[in-house]
Amino acid sequence: QVQLVESGGGLVQAGGSLRLSCVASGHTGSNYSMGWFRQAPGKERQFVASISRNSINTRYADSVKGRFTISRDNGKNTAYLQMNSLKPEDTAVYYCAALRAYYSTDGVPYWGQGTQVTVSS
Repeated sequence: QVQLVESGGGLVQAGGSLRLSCVASGHTGSNYSMGWFRQAPGKERQFVASISRNSINTRYADSVKGRFTISRDNGKNTAYLQMNSLKPEDTAVYYCAALRAYYSTDGVPYWGQGTQVTVSS
């Protein structure tokens, strides 16, 4: 079992920045690729970004490329999502996930509880 706890969400004005953190505990989180997803009200959960176990490979949704950066620190069992140039359409609950592979969102074994990000215009 892997437990994931997100933090760092909040209210920010458009154009601002936030950094989300996801701490993994339990079975070693570094055994998994990590990902971030988001779900806006009335919409399905969507992929945002992912990173491989050794941080060599990353993948981003087109909507966040150039604005968001995913990273991880295996020594701290923590994954991060740096979000810059935020837009109102980025408003959502953001979820951290442990992935079987950075290139696949199938069969996600573990999810965090989510953290709210609200971007005001």
